[in-house]
Amino acid sequence: LQVVESGGGLVQAGGSLRLSCAASGRTFGHYAMAWFRRAPGKERDFVAGISWSGETTDYADSVKGRFTVSRENAQNKLYLQMNSLKPEDPALYCCAGIEVGLELVGKFTNSYEYWGQGTQVTVSS
Repeated sequence: LQVVESGGGLVQAGGSLRLSCAASGRTFGHYAMAWFRRAPGKERDFVAGISWSGETTDYADSVKGRFTVSRENAQNKLYLQMNSLKPEDPALYCCAGIEVGLELVGKFTNSYEYWGQGTQVTVSS
């Protein structure tokens, strides 16, 4: 599975961005997907995840109520709608995938096999 992120950019605090992750190479609907982020000098952190069907989602506490993860399997696309962006949200946002037939969402980096290069999100205060 190959994944390519897009949609990052510069936004004012309180603003919104929608990140996209385009997948190819395998049957996207077989994969649980997630968004992770890495800020400079910090570890890569889980942001949001979604099961292969889209019926199960999970979020980091820091983004609950502000971010929404979704997917369109027919379009091989994963999304992250980010609202009410805060000064602590800037990072390189990466999507990741793992082939799994169960209704699960992994929250750990080593749960995922396929990774994109990321898209940069910057928030101005």
